[in-house]
Amino acid sequence: MGVALAFRLAQEGAVQLRPYIRDGELAMARDTGDLLQGTLGLLILKALAHEDRHGYGIARWIEASTGDVIRIEEGSLYPALRRLEDRGFIESRWGLSEHNRRARFYAIKRSGERHLEVQGGSWTRFARAVLLVLEAEPAVVGGVGR
Repeated sequence: MGVALAFRLAQEGAVQLRPYIRDGELAMARDTGDLLQGTLGLLILKALAHEDRHGYGIARWIEASTGDVIRIEEGSLYPALRRLEDRGFIESRWGLSEHNRRARFYAIKRSGERHLEVQGGSWTRFARAVLLVLEAEPAVVGGVGR
């Protein structure tokens, strides 16, 4: 179906934005999307920045890190992992999970660390700029200015 990352941001006034991953890019809109490219890949690289994880562990780490705001579905996660591996940003190996099940574990490579640093910095600057606009008077974030 293409909708793989589904989460809702509740705004005052019951406006709900539904960000999701479409073709490996984050779309964030009510029904149609403006795309924030490469976001899923960056989230995955960040999840792997300090330890190797299997796919389920990556998804759970992202959910926990965002207070369950971002949920990544398998139909989007595993193709994104494959793309990152194809680009040489991560590598994988088979191992046993904490439940003694065979699982593919992913590890970030040096090129992935560099990509995360550069693209993560760019995304952070962009996100801060958007927040500055949203907080400008009349503010729409946090109900300020209403």
